[in-house]
Amino acid sequence: MESTPPSPHDEMVCRELVEVVTDYLEGTLPDEDRRRLEEHLRECPYCATYIEQMRQTMEALGTLSAESIAPQTRRELLEVFRGWRDR
Repeated sequence: MESTPPSPHDEMVCRELVEVVTDYLEGTLPDEDRRRLEEHLRECPYCATYIEQMRQTMEALGTLSAESIAPQTRRELLEVFRGWRDR
């Protein structure tokens, strides 16, 4: 049986992976998106490294509570994350 190559719509690009990495690592990414992400990881060593770095960061910060972050730092972080898509 001959398989057809994935269409550009089926393939995940690096930028899209970055947008869904948290959902993937938390296990909340829909099955189809998870499949696309894992296919991308097999082909892209840069994203595989990024995923591993994010996994380690999440594990290291897993015990960090919102209350342990200084209010000014929290505001600054939220502002950075709110504006990241505009860049």
